[in-house]
Amino acid sequence: MRKVLVVGGANGVGLSIATEYAKRADTECVYIVDKAPLPVEYEHEKFKVFSFDLTSSDYSIFNRFDDVDTLMITAGFGRLALFKDVPEEYIVNSFDVNTVSVLRIIKHFYGKLERESNFYCGVMVSIAGFMSSPFFAVYGATKAALKIFIESVNVELIKAGSSNRILNVSPGSLKGTSFTKGKTDLSIIRPMALEIIERLERKDDLFIPQYDEVFKNVLERYHADFRAEGLHSYEYKVSSNRMK
Repeated sequence: MRKVLVVGGANGVGLSIATEYAKRADTECVYIVDKAPLPVEYEHEKFKVFSFDLTSSDYSIFNRFDDVDTLMITAGFGRLALFKDVPEEYIVNSFDVNTVSVLRIIKHFYGKLERESNFYCGVMVSIAGFMSSPFFAVYGATKAALKIFIESVNVELIKAGSSNRILNVSPGSLKGTSFTKGKTDLSIIRPMALEIIERLERKDDLFIPQYDEVFKNVLERYHADFRAEGLHSYEYKVSSNRMK
């Protein structure tokens, strides 16, 4: 029977992934670790919820999840703002939650990744980690660090003879999530959650939603002239009324 850990599973994509796993007959339980409380309407008999702040210095809470075979980390935050307007505390907290926490958690479960037995691991990163993103300079930096970390560790796993991989899920903006202070809508997120689970279980190492439709061309423009694409990104954010 499967045991799943979703860090950041109290809302958004994390909650949707946790819910889809809980529906499965082969899932015994889904552990959810999140600072935010799980809304009552989303409770499930297979959920076991733990409150934890990822800025904490003590990560011993993760010792109790050594029986899991699936780990999905979806916790993270960001806000659109010019770098000059963000306080220093925001910079520190962003790296603590978006980046350092992921490295610390994966370090805890690294023994499982290296073993011959199946261990499914994924991280919500962001397309912002692949290119310059004005108004998202700090957020993009936290995600760029994750991108390089995941790519590097996956090579180490290959050389160690393991078939397990860390899946980098790097979407653009997602509807139906709480990321931009919206309200979680599982009906909207469900197709994305199901595809993430499918790719986790295939042991893919990268998933960029809408790659062919949108981001292939964006990334090609970025690599051809990162300055011009950065300016385009700046103007797009301003003109699309995302700056509020």
